[in-house]
Amino acid sequence: MAKESMKARQAKRVKLVAKYAAKRAELKKAGDYEALQKLPHNASPVRLHNICKMSGRPKGYMRQFGISRIDFREMASAGLIPGVKKASW
Repeated sequence: MAKESMKARQAKRVKLVAKYAAKRAELKKAGDYEALQKLPHNASPVRLHNICKMSGRPKGYMRQFGISRIDFREMASAGLIPGVKKASW
């Protein structure tokens, strides 16, 4: 389980990226890289990292569901994810 501060930091980055997305696109289109560098560092989408929405785990992330492989397996076994069932043959 990730620390709450790590989850909060990621949420803050997501908000900052959304806030400056239009401005970044406009500056990039104009080719004004000096003004682009003056924006906050965390406003860059490159600084975002995929983490599990439930546990905050950064590794084993499944993009399609937005959760880690461990949480996915637990939820799928419990029948909490519609359309997903354990394979057996």
